[in-house]
Amino acid sequence: MAVCSRAFKMETKMAKHPNLVFIFPDEYRKQAMGFMNEDPVITPNIDRFASESLVLTDAVSTRPVCSPYRAMLFTGQYPHANGVLSNVNSTTVQYENYLPENARCFSDVLHDAGYNQAYLGKLHLDPPNEQYEYTEGPRSNGVIWDSYTPPGPRRHGYDFWYSYGCCDWHFNPHYWTGNDPIDKRIDPKEWSPKHETDIAINYIRNEGGKYRDSEKPFSLVISHNPPHMPFKQVPEKYVAQYGDATHEDLLTRPNVPTDARGDSARENAKHYFAMVTGVDENFGRILDCLKTEGLEEDTIVVFTSDHGEMMGSHGRIGKTVHYEESFTVPFIIRWPGKITPGTDNLLIGTPDLMPTLLNLMGVGQVPDSVQGTDYSDILLGKESTRPTSALYLNVNPDNPAGGSRGVRTHRHTYVVTRTPEGEDIILHDNIADPYQLQNIAGDHPGLVAELEKEMNNWLAKTGDPWLRE
Repeated sequence: MAVCSRAFKMETKMAKHPNLVFIFPDEYRKQAMGFMNEDPVITPNIDRFASESLVLTDAVSTRPVCSPYRAMLFTGQYPHANGVLSNVNSTTVQYENYLPENARCFSDVLHDAGYNQAYLGKLHLDPPNEQYEYTEGPRSNGVIWDSYTPPGPRRHGYDFWYSYGCCDWHFNPHYWTGNDPIDKRIDPKEWSPKHETDIAINYIRNEGGKYRDSEKPFSLVISHNPPHMPFKQVPEKYVAQYGDATHEDLLTRPNVPTDARGDSARENAKHYFAMVTGVDENFGRILDCLKTEGLEEDTIVVFTSDHGEMMGSHGRIGKTVHYEESFTVPFIIRWPGKITPGTDNLLIGTPDLMPTLLNLMGVGQVPDSVQGTDYSDILLGKESTRPTSALYLNVNPDNPAGGSRGVRTHRHTYVVTRTPEGEDIILHDNIADPYQLQNIAGDHPGLVAELEKEMNNWLAKTGDPWLRE
């Protein structure tokens, strides 16, 4: 187990540019943070971190599913521009639904600016390999999800690599590192967030300069798979913290149906929350290490997620939908002395993260291909133009003009879904009806027309083929 120590501390001066630690556990919903007073979760480290940070209460995952989020984070582009409309696997590779090798990514810019960079954990952006027998291989339905990313341009400027494609074996994860070939896989046989945190701590400590050049700023991205399903792959010590709590104690949201539609959530809620607590513990270890190593003041820390988890709300398990439990995500950012702690309801979407972070870090070399908006001034407490809505997408590569589109304002969520029979429209008032139990579209035609115009402005800006149908 990695333990932080000052014994080998080499970095005492202020870096020219700040370091970045960006942590995004998969499928971690916004409601599952203790300080939010929504889900009854145990998250003391996140709660402490939030008190020291700026919490963006209205951050969203623009296309709330794993691969599209990552592609938007990396490129600052919306899915129709970066080509990743849905999850990357052997069924979507025929549509070239994966991150292009020549994409100009966030990490490419930081590499050119002189940053040392590390990527740890789940990537889920590359197509399956021909030698898939060295990866997870086909699942029971024959679909291949996992992949090996070879050294070179597909790693987009990361010089320390400890990653895999997509595999949900939380107790038996695997990784490839450095220049190791596909047949030289690491199988640590321990819970993945704990193992990845050990590697992250080693990287931060950098004993003897083993991991990076201590004279350069660093960017460390950590992509834990938990609390992504399967939910019961979690150490018992975290389950035990919830004691005898029943599903009635844990599933407190009134939009969880009491009939069979909620059965899966009732079976899994304790284990999902236990995974949340395990992620919290390991996040706390990273925060403690930064403090011990004297890097706290020089480091921007972000805690967020690629999407939420319904956990029984509206009778659903999973993500992709427009409901708050799926669409909104945690976003907590700390930079001592630069970003004032508090809360802000900025409607920030996934493509906005790249330009915002690059400018916040003083790099400023935002590629012309970026479609997202730089909100760094707002994070620094300055006046700037704010968006009036955030875009929502649910689209697949076999039908890029189909699926669902929508917008979320500070008050309303508006969604249109194309079906063989026509278009279904949903409108929620998230203030009067915070659990989104009522569809009020039929009662407010004027508001529907207004939000349709707002949505179409987004779709025109992002080049969405929806408008050409």
